Amino acid sequence: MRQDPAIVSPGEWLEARKELLALEKEHTHLRDKVNAARLALPWVKMQDTYIFDTPAGRRTLADLFDGRSQLVVYHFMFGPTWEAGCPGCSFLVDHFGGMLPHLNHHDVTLIAASNASLAKIEAYRKRMGWDFPWVSAAGNSFNRDFHAAFSPKELASGKVAYKFAEIDSASAHEELPGLSAFQKAEDGTVYHTYSTYARGLEELAGTLMLLDRAPKGRNEDGTMDFVRRHDEYDEDPKRKAG
Repeated sequence: MRQDPAIVSPGEWLEARKELLALEKEHTHLRDKVNAARLALPWVKMQDTYIFDTPAGRRTLADLFDGRSQLVVYHFMFGPTWEAGCPGCSFLVDHFGGMLPHLNHHDVTLIAASNASLAKIEAYRKRMGWDFPWVSAAGNSFNRDFHAAFSPKELASGKVAYKFAEIDSASAHEELPGLSAFQKAEDGTVYHTYSTYARGLEELAGTLMLLDRAPKGRNEDGTMDFVRRHDEYDEDPKRKAG
């Protein structure tokens, strides 16, 4: 919980800001180091072609690159029996629209994949006003293989694999968020290059990054407890005090 700030003179504020600047620079340099290590990760050759339902018909994972050499897939929490997508995932992908032309012109295709049927996905996409590519993995094991969805048997076992470790299945759900990246070689071979989950996804949400720089920060009682689907906020919201 944020403490009440000290009230100081401009000169004192400047000194405090310079101290924070040194920490911010350290963070930037560490991020550069992490990015370099991420690029140096080894790749894994994909063995399964996977078949997805898309608005343009059934497509393989290789087809989803859409003529580009790089593919980033957001594992969107939207189960087969759900009537709407996860609010947190919906918040995150609200940020995708503006990214698309920049990513596409940088040889990267960005899509979402969910276990809901294509009909449910298309209805929800229309409701939310999104135009990024979104496919149904309902007929394959893609989201399960990448540890973003779990069968009833897995959940009943007591442990599931998530965030590169075993976690208590009582803290999991049938769907969890994640992101995976793939490279397609000139001969058409597809490689898995990267995946991340949970808070590893935060940097995709520019709203969170901006809130971190606002006077009250995220101003939350629990992780992203303030988030709603963008059409579910009150027209005249009550602003949190404190």
